[in-house]
Amino acid sequence: MINNVVLVGRLTKDVELRYTPANQAVATFTLAVNRAFKNANGEREADFINVVIWRQAAENLANWAKKGALLGVTGRIQTRNYENAQGQRVYVTEVVADNFQMLESRSAREGGQQGGGYTPSQSQPTNANFGGNQPSQTQSSPATPDFGRDSDPFSGGTPMNLSDDDLPF
Repeated sequence: MINNVVLVGRLTKDVELRYTPANQAVATFTLAVNRAFKNANGEREADFINVVIWRQAAENLANWAKKGALLGVTGRIQTRNYENAQGQRVYVTEVVADNFQMLESRSAREGGQQGGGYTPSQSQPTNANFGGNQPSQTQSSPATPDFGRDSDPFSGGTPMNLSDDDLPF
């Protein structure tokens, strides 16, 4: 049987870390996972999924992940039941995580620089002459490629003239 879960979502609050009587660390948390579609009003809805993680991974998660952190979690779905104080049977379905991955840096989450790349300061010359006595000439640098989802890498060129006989299928 297959019981695999892969989730990517944000922590709704800080992780709750507890220890069993046998001194095993167990952490519980809720992930807000966006749905792949929008509702009738054009808004994205989210599912709030309860997750449990055990042992060293639980301690690591509690130490490093805070509310709003983007997490990737792998694990399995598990159901359990118990009888509450009123004598009613309560059924719980939750994800038992095997491991997790922090998917963004703390500085990115707290509004720092996205991507962590190098950005030259305004005081640095961008067109320096590194060897000759002549001043550097203004050159038009090639355009930075647009890797966006809506960019068309084939636009701007001449259309190809293909017939059905040119296709191998």
